[in-house]
Amino acid sequence: MSTKRVNFRLPEELIVQADVAAEVTHKNRTEILIEALRQYLEEKESDESFREAVVELYLDDQIKFEKLVEVIGRQDAESVRASKNVLDRGEELADDLAEL
Repeated sequence: MSTKRVNFRLPEELIVQADVAAEVTHKNRTEILIEALRQYLEEKESDESFREAVVELYLDDQIKFEKLVEVIGRQDAESVRASKNVLDRGEELADDLAEL
């Protein structure tokens, strides 16, 4: 997995807690933060309302298909993409029918 340097600010008390956790577990601060972020994201991705919100972002063309796959999985993402294609074509078909 490739990495990317990210700079952000944290409340002082979180830094202290992360440093203590790092010392107790014999990890560094970065490893502690990565582990915490992964756990948080795993919990979010299993939350149905979060998954629905991500699908809405895709349907509104605010995120790419690959991002959708990362959150909901390839099989569900393919189903969403197929539904979006039908919905997009449905508007086109409705316009064609309106012209008749």
